[in-house]
Formats: sequence, structure tokens, C-alpha cells
Amino acid sequence: MSEVSVLADDVETLPVAEVATLLNQPVSRVHQLVRDGQILSLRRDGEVVVPAAFLATDGERTDVVKGLPGTITVLRDGGYSDEDILRWLFTVDDSLPGSPMSFLTEGRHREIKRRAQAMAF
Repeated sequence: MSEVSVLADDVETLPVAEVATLLNQPVSRVHQLVRDGQILSLRRDGEVVVPAAFLATDGERTDVVKGLPGTITVLRDGGYSDEDILRWLFTVDDSLPGSPMSFLTEGRHREIKRRAQAMAF
């Protein structure tokens, strides 16, 4: 789990309990998603939180943003720490333009996964 300094203060985060409610899952399932690398968490103000951008709502259903788990896996396999992954996902890249996370939330996960693969190997 990452420290607060990994993300800028303006990156919205949600407590794990709220993530569980949004996903209609028990809190233990959210912790399992973190352990499995489907999402990442960090500690902010003493509380375990998840970046709100990791969740997407389609109609009445909320789920993990498409492409995020695969991107996390590629970067972890390439030796990146969760802190490095969080930092990379939310850092603006002028060549995109925007952050990798903003591209994922727009459904442009193939480009982000390609870039992650290039970084990791």
C-alpha cells in the first residue's frame, strides 16, 4: 500500500467501504481486488483509499475501469512498484495528452497498455 505522497492532493480518492458499496461487494472483496492487482490502494490521512478514477459507472452498474487490471499486471510484471504505477497512471504525459488514467477512463486502454508494455520490457 502506498503513502499519501504518491498522488497529488487533487486526485479524488474513496474509502474502501465506499468502493465496496459502489461495486455492490463486501469490503473483503475490495481488499481482494487490491491483492489481486485489479485496483491499487493507498493510505491517505490514515485511511485506506482507492482513486475514484479506477471506477466507472455504466447506467446503474459500477465496475473497475476497463484495461486497468491488465495495465497494472503488465507494469508489476515489469518490476514496477505499486507506488510507481500510481504515480505513472496519474502523471500528465504531453504525448497523450493527459494522464494514462484519463486515457483509460476514456476507453483508450489499448494505447495505455501498449505504453505500459514498452516501459516494462
